[in-house]
Amino acid sequence: QVQLVESGGGLVQTGGSLRLSCAASGRIFRINAMGWYRQVLGKPRELVATITSGGRTSYANSVKGRFTISSDSAKNTVYLQMNSLRPEDTAVYYCNADAKREASSLFADYWGQGTQVTVSS
Repeated sequence: QVQLVESGGGLVQTGGSLRLSCAASGRIFRINAMGWYRQVLGKPRELVATITSGGRTSYANSVKGRFTISSDSAKNTVYLQMNSLRPEDTAVYYCNADAKREASSLFADYWGQGTQVTVSS
């Protein structure tokens, strides 16, 4: 059982900033990568940013230069610093972890419940 809990969402003005956090807990042997996804009702969930255990990052084109993903391996926590926010960034943001519960298992995806981010114009 792996649990992911997001926090830090809220309402901000255009051009403002938010910092999202996601803490993983439960039985975890190793986390290979973590990431952030977002979804608007009626639309597919889309990738925002990912970070591997080695520190390699990847971003969606729409957030490059504005968002920064980071992690604290000691706390099994991933962060998403969001700057220069736009109304188009409004969505539910979900945390994802590519992890295994024990050494003999395969890596699998785990998801948080999501946190709402709303950017007003």
